[in-house]
Amino acid sequence: MHSLQFTAESSSDGMVERDFTVGGVPGVPGVPGVPGVLWSPAPGADRAPLVLMGHGGGNHKKHPAMAGRARLLVTGCGFHVAVIDAPGHGDRPRTPHDEQEIADLYRARAAGEPEGPIVVRYNAHLAELAVPEWQATLDALQELPEIGNDGPVGYFGINMGTAIGIPLVAIEPRITAAVFGQHWPDVLAEKARRITVPIEFDMQWDDEHIPREAALALFDAFASKEKTLHANAGRHKELPRFEADSAVRFFARHLGRAVTPPA
Repeated sequence: MHSLQFTAESSSDGMVERDFTVGGVPGVPGVPGVPGVLWSPAPGADRAPLVLMGHGGGNHKKHPAMAGRARLLVTGCGFHVAVIDAPGHGDRPRTPHDEQEIADLYRARAAGEPEGPIVVRYNAHLAELAVPEWQATLDALQELPEIGNDGPVGYFGINMGTAIGIPLVAIEPRITAAVFGQHWPDVLAEKARRITVPIEFDMQWDDEHIPREAALALFDAFASKEKTLHANAGRHKELPRFEADSAVRFFARHLGRAVTPPA
């Protein structure tokens, strides 16, 4: 069993936010836990499904995109939503390897060279570290009475969240539906072929980093009988905000909760 310690709590507009760490040894600086945040409905609600969310590269667990998507899932469906900082992100220190990969990315960007090979390589390294951390986090969260170990679990991650999420969903039978998008197929296609749960996949038709053919190849690799492609006009960072609303409806269908329209 993996230990989970809540370290802070606040609430607003019917949503509770709790910071936590998983693993580590409390009070021992050399053995830190993995920092995360759990957003939940107001206390007293019935046991509810859990959605795990992976943040994008260079971001962190409480990035506005994470908090915004969490609010849609919590207030719209009554779900619990958890995010952990990826290695080298947020409240976690960077290693020399992290620093080198980031320097390589900035150098390529300044020179007008393709960023994809560096991002693919670095994200694959982070996924190797993060997948077991996510499994430990899921173990710990399912010990909470408001979540339990027999309820449905979803995964929602775009960009680096996809690079970590596909290897996770490929080996984690507790996750029964997932939303991915905006990544290269290079090291992910083989793992995507092991995924059979319902999938929603986002891509940008005019992405300046990920060619259409690459995005379509990753979508095609999923073995899911139910998989939906959402292709929007626009560049890499122009994914429409309404795709978050679509993801909420997707999880409501597959995790068993009706969507409540905003007041």
